[in-house]
Amino acid sequence: MPMLKIFVGTMYGGALDVAEQVKPLFEEAGYEVAIFDQPTLDDLIGSPTDLALFCVSTTGSGDLPGNIVPFARDLEEQSPGLGGLRYGLIALGDSSYGDTFCGAGRHLDALLEGQGAQRLGERLEVDAMETFMADDEALPWVEQWIDNQQLKVA
Repeated sequence: MPMLKIFVGTMYGGALDVAEQVKPLFEEAGYEVAIFDQPTLDDLIGSPTDLALFCVSTTGSGDLPGNIVPFARDLEEQSPGLGGLRYGLIALGDSSYGDTFCGAGRHLDALLEGQGAQRLGERLEVDAMETFMADDEALPWVEQWIDNQQLKVA
């Protein structure tokens, strides 16, 4: 069974809630799923990762939440090269913050691409000004992502 790892960057739990809500969709598609709410770079590269999903909220002025900062820092410093990694990204933000809207997700996306990882499809950016519960937007996006990227294995 292929392994999907969901990496969460969250301050108040919204991104973790999204990860927990979408997990069954991937299990139905034939994946073993692990959620990392205190992710480390070793969680990504220390064992096989067939597919990764990043659920990241934005804090402050476009900043990464504290729980995923060590992951991002190690990714930058160690430059592990992620040429074989396929991933998706769900960014949570608030458009009232203007230019920093979904800044953490955009930053992490750029870091992953800079390491050679391949994002499958478009990044989902959920705006708290328009969507009260992020999973209302994330669930249909994940269903469509699994279909469009032909990720179903079961």
